[in-house]
Amino acid sequence: YYIRQIMTIADELFEHTIIKEMELHQNKEYAKHHQKFFKTGKGEYGEGDIFIGLTVPEIRKIVKNHTDLPFSDIQKLLNSKIHEHRFAGLVILVNKYQKAKKDEALKEKIYKFYLKNTHNINNWDLVDVSCHKIVGEYLLESISTYSNDHNDNINILYKLAKSDNLWEKRISIISTFAFIRKNNFHHALKISEILLNDKHDLIHKAVGWMLREIGKRNKKILEEFLEKYAQTMPRTMLRYAIEKFDKESRAYYLKKIK
Repeated sequence: YYIRQIMTIADELFEHTIIKEMELHQNKEYAKHHQKFFKTGKGEYGEGDIFIGLTVPEIRKIVKNHTDLPFSDIQKLLNSKIHEHRFAGLVILVNKYQKAKKDEALKEKIYKFYLKNTHNINNWDLVDVSCHKIVGEYLLESISTYSNDHNDNINILYKLAKSDNLWEKRISIISTFAFIRKNNFHHALKISEILLNDKHDLIHKAVGWMLREIGKRNKKILEEFLEKYAQTMPRTMLRYAIEKFDKESRAYYLKKIK
């Protein structure tokens, strides 16, 4: 009985803190805009998602006071139908990971917790705010620790890339951003190859973005990739990839599209 009472009080306290704080900042006009912007209509990629109208700075400000939220409460946020709740939960996870520093056990727990919740990471902003900072960083550190670029951990990126789930595929490519920042382009290029023929615009944009990031660090490697694939890659993907090229170079590659 007493345990149930304590759990009830804990749940009420949770509801009264971060959720209530977020409710105080909800804005109907922002919510209406976000519903359209994140394509929540029938048949769209964000179908059924619900917004209450918080801005990202507002969420981040609220989250600062809840970095120590237990995993059980983070799970409640991630299970929520409210988009901003899930966003807050992911920001808390990222903050926890970054604060963990040399606590390898905690980092592994956060990494595995994240992967168990990919079904809740179901819009592009949720993916982009979190995956490279948790999945990418964990795998990068794993490779550094074991000095093996082909250890079993890295296979998760390829498994996600071949998933039928749009968001898991986006997680796979955006997670490689952590590698790209360290001038390790191998996995980003390999996953880009896997996703070249994907049909979804959000994957085209994500792959193009990562290719552009490679090009900012090593233009030659990007050009080698484009010479091989520019004729067959989706136009949006190519446009994103060559965005930082000069006018003549952009025209050169765009002419390659069949």
